[in-house]
Amino acid sequence: MKKSLKLVLFNSTLVIGLMASVLSVVQVPVQGKSKETSYLIAYKKDLPDDFEEQIEEAGGKVGTVVEEIGIVSATSDDPDFFDNVAAFKDVLSAEEELEILLDEEEPEAADGQMITDVPQPDWDDPDQTYHDLQWDVKRITNDFASHEISKGDSGTVVGIIDTGMDFDHPDLRNNADEEGSKTFVPGTDDAWDENGHGTHVAGSIAGDGKVLGIGPKLTVRAYRVFGATGGAQQSWITDALVAAANDKVDVVNMSLGGWRWMAHNYGEKGESASIVAYHRAVQYAVKKGVTVVVAAGNDSRELGNIKDMREYWKETYGLDIKGPSRVVPAQIPGVITVSATNEWSDEKIAFYSNYGNPIDIAAPGGDNGPVYDELYREDPKGDYLDKRDFHYRTISTWPTYLPPYFTSNLKGYAYLHGTSMAAPKVAGIAAVIKSEHPNYSPVQVAALIRKTADDYGKRGQDKYFGAGEANIFNALED
Repeated sequence: MKKSLKLVLFNSTLVIGLMASVLSVVQVPVQGKSKETSYLIAYKKDLPDDFEEQIEEAGGKVGTVVEEIGIVSATSDDPDFFDNVAAFKDVLSAEEELEILLDEEEPEAADGQMITDVPQPDWDDPDQTYHDLQWDVKRITNDFASHEISKGDSGTVVGIIDTGMDFDHPDLRNNADEEGSKTFVPGTDDAWDENGHGTHVAGSIAGDGKVLGIGPKLTVRAYRVFGATGGAQQSWITDALVAAANDKVDVVNMSLGGWRWMAHNYGEKGESASIVAYHRAVQYAVKKGVTVVVAAGNDSRELGNIKDMREYWKETYGLDIKGPSRVVPAQIPGVITVSATNEWSDEKIAFYSNYGNPIDIAAPGGDNGPVYDELYREDPKGDYLDKRDFHYRTISTWPTYLPPYFTSNLKGYAYLHGTSMAAPKVAGIAAVIKSEHPNYSPVQVAALIRKTADDYGKRGQDKYFGAGEANIFNALED
């Protein structure tokens, strides 16, 4: 997988991240063309009544306000603003606001061959489907047998915090909730997908046409935090999660994330404001009864292993990180963290998937096939992109108005891989469970998913598959 990285040094703190998806990202402090900088501020408890006046007197302008969890973003071109904020007695932590930047995987001269052996969709032919190509969904529904028990229902809502959605896609238009969807990207007034990632996720959850999701009758709702090419600021993501909880969705899928250096804060100590924001937002959602499903990330690293994570920073960026770091939201308590499996093995997870103690469950995310896998594990830095076989990736919906993704020539569908493709399978399973057991709490939903998983890898709980590969048929039969 190609990873295009950008390094930004700001106030002696370097912050870098990789998105849990087929998209690679970096996390950088948000700066405009002027010297105006965006800051994230976490208050100790509730927002003080005069927080806006405080921020303005400190030289800043209030941006996003997530009142429910005491999080505020602000912009300022005053070089003393950060020090002024640090003096606020009500503030727990603050930092330059982090932004996730989309940087799409691009084809290369020595790349795998584009898939051209799959027929283009004929929208006038309802009998033409891609169901047989959906090895991933077929496996965890027992060849779609779970649909005979339950396809979910329209009263069960999955909120997708992502790039938006193609609400008019033939496979989604009957269960995509455009009216209830929201955008958190300034300068936009709708949640339509201009990138493709969110639409692919939606199809895995609730596709009902040429591709089938885990729950074809579930309702999917977009909470857009990415533009076509622009980034998602931390405050937008946090705001979206809180908004989804307030909207009483049943499940949230977050196929996004990145690295956080925890000591990105006052005096290089404590948890960063962005980690505090994630903690609070997840806790808020779970208390509201929302099951939060997140991707583990695509760095091939052991989450929670300080030595491995320090080596990652050193090998990848040449940095000696003294304190701990985390991949968020994958390492935030209260979420269901999902690693990715492949088509051809029940002993190995996908080569790119993060692993470790935080992994709760695994689900199909696809890969480039066994040949590429063997080469990658022998030498992760080797040059063998021409060995990639895109057929081993996962097919799902793609915006009908966007050009085909480079892995195939298909219109309206795309082959992608990543833990971004694994997480929505579990989100779909969680939602179907909720449709059958509406009174289940997030803890009960997670427990049933783990209990009924197919035990891959080492017997019992392990750091690669968690409890095993999730299976909705087993859950419905339990």
